[in-house]
Amino acid sequence: MAPKIQTTANSVESFLALAKEHKEKRIIALFCGSSDSESGESWCPDCVKAEPIVEKALTKAADDIVFVFCIVGDRQSWKDPNCEFRTHKDFRLTAVPTLLEWNTPKRLVEGECQKEDLVSLFFEED
Repeated sequence: MAPKIQTTANSVESFLALAKEHKEKRIIALFCGSSDSESGESWCPDCVKAEPIVEKALTKAADDIVFVFCIVGDRQSWKDPNCEFRTHKDFRLTAVPTLLEWNTPKRLVEGECQKEDLVSLFFEED
């Protein structure tokens, strides 16, 4: 197996480019709000709680996974009904954090991303 790849995207376009580049692999993405320049933490408190849980599960995940940390923007950008992550047909996000497996219906949203058992199961092969 190839080493686990971890990368970051900050737009629909950059995510889709990564998905195309790694189309033969299993792609899992965590969508979170951007970090505050002062605290270094996301403006989204649920994202702050979910990130360490997802990172822990990722350490036990299969080596062939491509993990993308996807930043949806600042609070104002995310709250805009026209936010590209809300409106794009391949995403249609309704909340952050959202953990999803690309090209599958698998998805965890908000508080589900804070439950270690659900997140661990999410990373397991079907």
